[in-house]
Amino acid sequence: MRSVICVKGLSVAYEDKLALEDVSFELREPAFLSVIGPNGSGKTTLLKALLGMVKPLSGTIEVLGYRVPGREYEVRRRTGYVPQRERIDPTKPVLVKDVVLMGRIAKRGWGKRLTREDYEAARTALEVVEMEEFWDEPFSHLSGGQQQRVLIARALAVQPELLLLDEPLSGVDAATQDVILKVLREEAYKGVTVIMVTHDLNPLLEVSDYVMLLNRTVVAFGRAEEVLNEYLLTKTFMRRVSVIKADERVIISGVDHHA
Repeated sequence: MRSVICVKGLSVAYEDKLALEDVSFELREPAFLSVIGPNGSGKTTLLKALLGMVKPLSGTIEVLGYRVPGREYEVRRRTGYVPQRERIDPTKPVLVKDVVLMGRIAKRGWGKRLTREDYEAARTALEVVEMEEFWDEPFSHLSGGQQQRVLIARALAVQPELLLLDEPLSGVDAATQDVILKVLREEAYKGVTVIMVTHDLNPLLEVSDYVMLLNRTVVAFGRAEEVLNEYLLTKTFMRRVSVIKADERVIISGVDHHA
């Protein structure tokens, strides 16, 4: 049985500066993976490398059975991607349905006519994130949290095997955060692999199957209870991080909000 993702010895550089160095990890089966690390630790670069958007300096990447780079088109057709802080030009008359249907276009390929099936998939994706009533609304009229839900619906409209999300909880209200986490956990239950980059691990402690601590290289990778200790977190963030256990809950403090 092939792994969902297998990365070995991955290094990525921008000009002469290493963004990732000798990164290796493997997800043998669908799971929810949270990637956490300080600002500039290579989290976004890792997601882009999985999609073939940046070229490795060395190492190998295999996603959903395809080698990347080389077969990135096949990977992207099967992947829902939510980039960090994406903004759609507010001066353009883009409706919510147009944004979500972009996910179907990405799946089918540019130039192909949208079908009834595509529209149904887009509507279903909006329903999942509780935004179906905004189908014909201008995207620019929505709040930041509502826009983020629509962007996640666009990723879901792909009907993905893999979901990659870069800081999807950043700057959203508590209600939106709850909806997003509920949706992502349900997708993981369905067998979709979810990889989320985040600056705040606390909301994800109860939904993550695995956690990666990343600071240019992998500091730790494993089950949350195995890697979330003060020593490894302090090593990752290079500052004192506290792990507080109370009433069967774990709270992590000392992680920079912008990490």
